[in-house]
Amino acid sequence: MSLAIVSPGKKPDVWIKEFKALAPELSIEVYPEINEPEKVEYVFLWQHPEGILSDFPNLKLISSMGAGVDHILRDKSIPSHIPIVRIVDEKLTFSMTNYVVMGVLNYHRRTPRFQMNQTRKVWDMSMPELDVTVGVMGVGALGKDVMDKLNYMGFPVVGFGFSEKNDFEFPYYTKDKLEEFLKEVNVLVCLLPLTPDTENILNADLFSKCNPNTYLINVARGRHLVEDDLIESLESGQLSGAMLDVYREEPLPENHPFWENWKITMTPHIASVTNPQAAAPQVIENITRIRANKELINVVNRSKGY
Repeated sequence: MSLAIVSPGKKPDVWIKEFKALAPELSIEVYPEINEPEKVEYVFLWQHPEGILSDFPNLKLISSMGAGVDHILRDKSIPSHIPIVRIVDEKLTFSMTNYVVMGVLNYHRRTPRFQMNQTRKVWDMSMPELDVTVGVMGVGALGKDVMDKLNYMGFPVVGFGFSEKNDFEFPYYTKDKLEEFLKEVNVLVCLLPLTPDTENILNADLFSKCNPNTYLINVARGRHLVEDDLIESLESGQLSGAMLDVYREEPLPENHPFWENWKITMTPHIASVTNPQAAAPQVIENITRIRANKELINVVNRSKGY
């Protein structure tokens, strides 16, 4: 039996080191040089080539390299009986929350404006702060932590999601009240899982229902955002700016219009990065559990998409 690491473009060395320290007896192979596919019972994936898992006839467990699993679920060739698990890490939550808070504070304190004034040698002390109400789309572990921290700092927060929430701590709207949610906020944070219901949700129709000059922060997935619609909404003034960490194509092509749009702050998908020291034990724990026919941890609900 063996574990196959399938993560094109990512160096697996640190993962191999961590897995070997925890389970020295575990045989590890790395795609594309997998010599004995019939011995692969567990796979550790990130952006795998669609259909590749069919090469492993004895596959028993699929583990995502991160918290997201949309890159796995879009592969319709995966048999429904094979469990999929993901990484849950407090450090991921810590990093994501800090990133979103940074974006909210930059908007609140008008950092892009003062950075531009610096390049122009303009001394303008007018309106140093903007009133902010933050709307968080997706209030799972990450979204709820973002709301908790922003609320502690004194910012009004409002949540949005596709499922009902009983006794939720903050104002919360479901999909049938999306327009009401948008009218409550002027900073919009997307932390939704990527599912058929949420793909392309950040589009011209949604932006038209936002309050004028709303600021967008997308840290979920690039395919949530219709990029041309964002550019048009920025040009019209419907949106005042955006902070993006994820894109439909990564790395972002050199000729992409986002690079030169001063209303867009960009980072290269680094808002929250999986920590191998925290994640590897979860992978080995699930391998141990599936060998013992025990309940797995961090199992993905395929129907929900997370």
